[in-house]
Amino acid sequence: MRLLFALLGLAAGVLCAADTSSSAAVTFNKDVLPILQRNCQSCHRPGQMAPMSFLTYRGARPWAKAMKAAVASRKMPPWSADPQYGHYLNDPSLKQSEIATIAKWADSGAPEGNAKDAPAPVQWAEGWPIHPDIVIDGPVTDVPARPKNNVVEWHTVIVPTGFTKDTWVTAVQIKPEYPAVTHHICAGYIPHNPAVKYGVPVWQDKERDEEGAARPEKGDPFLGGKLAGLPEAEAGAILQAGAPEDCYLPGNAAADYRTINAAKLIPAGSDIAVSLHYTPNGTAVTDHVKIGFTVAKAPPERRYVSFVMSAPTDGQHFAIPPNDPNWQSPPAVATFLQDAELVFMMAHMHFRGKDTRWTLEFPDGTKQVVLNIPRYDFNWQIGYNTSIKVPKGTKLRVDAHFDNSVNNKFNPNANRTVYYGQMTWEEMMSPFFGVVVNSSGDASKIVSSPLLFSNGG
Repeated sequence: MRLLFALLGLAAGVLCAADTSSSAAVTFNKDVLPILQRNCQSCHRPGQMAPMSFLTYRGARPWAKAMKAAVASRKMPPWSADPQYGHYLNDPSLKQSEIATIAKWADSGAPEGNAKDAPAPVQWAEGWPIHPDIVIDGPVTDVPARPKNNVVEWHTVIVPTGFTKDTWVTAVQIKPEYPAVTHHICAGYIPHNPAVKYGVPVWQDKERDEEGAARPEKGDPFLGGKLAGLPEAEAGAILQAGAPEDCYLPGNAAADYRTINAAKLIPAGSDIAVSLHYTPNGTAVTDHVKIGFTVAKAPPERRYVSFVMSAPTDGQHFAIPPNDPNWQSPPAVATFLQDAELVFMMAHMHFRGKDTRWTLEFPDGTKQVVLNIPRYDFNWQIGYNTSIKVPKGTKLRVDAHFDNSVNNKFNPNANRTVYYGQMTWEEMMSPFFGVVVNSSGDASKIVSSPLLFSNGG
């Protein structure tokens, strides 16, 4: 009996020791800061897209309860992909143990802990995370505080690359000076045209109603409008010249092909067609865009090629009815003309975008959902890095729904029909994707699609 009590006492002591260990204090310096460095500080630091900095205890402490709520609900780090599908190489989602650590820290009063426990600060590359080898001066644009109907038309400007030889670039970053007014900026690479003037913006000057929406009775609300900025022939040549290949978007600051041992070819003498879309916010600014590249030291074995496709843009096929909470868009579809590796996917819709699903249909008839975004968020247009072998003859189909109801808190007006258009209060369904092929292959014959904005790079 004494032996039994002794064993029970020993077991109780072990349990007490375990309980004491599990209830050890969680501190910022020892436990929370490493998580923030790995998963949060890329956005939560001065000059980046997040409104508060988590570099230090002083910066993070006031947000402890909000941090707990955001990670517990998996609102942060932002990541919209359904975990049932796909495997994504850039998934920043926290482990359950990391969520529990942040919650425990917040619940225990958010203690700072010993400064000696803190890891060394991360040396962030301010402004240029890709560390560019070449920086090209891009367009300079005056963005007014409050233009008519709050519209600055989507415009295109041609700038030279200065590349005197074929150049394999391994990363691209488009850097606006004022991200707060930048809806997107994209770059396409085109042969030099001596008749085209550098630095002159051209655009489609559309007739718009009092809310700034293009009028569908004047033709395709997306493509229609009078060419402006240059004589019509020159303006038309510029607007048709450069399909988007690399873009700056909220949540997508740079494209880095080094992570997949690939590069993109920009031929000697190419120009850059820079497509710019600004959304004024009440403060007039002059935005100066720069474009940075890292360059391969030798031609790569793997070539990265960018694509953008679209659902139909005309008002007959794309018209979201008033107060419709779940309108299904016509799909965007592409067919692979050669074997390739699908490495990047990104949905692009506007305020009313609700969900999107990407499906591969293989030549034998089998189907695979490779991306499902059940709750699309326009404010975080995240790119999903993957690695999927796609045989010749495979079809990629992208489906999407839109919420044009009062239940959509971002919806500026639920009582009107919404058409395809360039402004954020109009709509788009334009999936971006990237593939890798053998660098010696024909990049112009990788995919086909009824509405393919880009087929090269």
